[in-house]
Amino acid sequence: MLTLGVNIDHVATIRQARRTVEPDPVAAAVLAELAGADGITAHLREDRRHMQDRDIRLLRETVRTRLNLEMAATAEMVQIALELKPDYVTLVPERREEVTTEGGLDIAGQLDRLKSVVDRLQSAGIPVSLFIDPEPTQIDASAQVKAQFIELHTGRYAEAYMANRWQDELANLRNGCDRAVAAGLRINAGHGLTYWNVYPITELPGMEELNIGHSIISRSVLVGLDRAIREMKAAMKAN
Repeated sequence: MLTLGVNIDHVATIRQARRTVEPDPVAAAVLAELAGADGITAHLREDRRHMQDRDIRLLRETVRTRLNLEMAATAEMVQIALELKPDYVTLVPERREEVTTEGGLDIAGQLDRLKSVVDRLQSAGIPVSLFIDPEPTQIDASAQVKAQFIELHTGRYAEAYMANRWQDELANLRNGCDRAVAAGLRINAGHGLTYWNVYPITELPGMEELNIGHSIISRSVLVGLDRAIREMKAAMKAN
């Protein structure tokens, strides 16, 4: 059954705008689980622009579904993951100047280094997902480094959906899913998914989990987190 991972980064974004103590993303994670979230996703960035080390530690202690730690493939982040043991890790590209993660990780261009990171984490019992674009070379490289999961970057699809030219991007994602399934990879997806564009992604072959944050947190400011999550789960089930 397709599941929903709720990314709570932007709860921390609001807190860090004033560098105060509220709203607390840890409290948001508890409410998200009560509302039906199947997992909690949090990105600990190198510059700590939203989630803080304290948040990740407390999330590891309090999350009762599963904790997906998004992180760059750096020595610092690998060490944090090995200490905290999240339920799984998603490796993402990271640049200080970007507003949000832009594009997928280049697995093919750094095969040996990423294979070492994946081996180290998975040998410690932490499954690894690789955030990639739905390109054949990146999917094949993900299989080569023996990651258990990929998370397909849906940003191009989301942008195309707004311009009503999304069919080609959806076809690219579908082809990527077919290739990943054939390679023995498990599949998640995320980035830019909203209440209006999510349903076609739910029908892609092999899709296991959608990680969605900005759209849910944005709506929650107006209607509350419980309702925002329930409405997203409803949007995933019906067009």
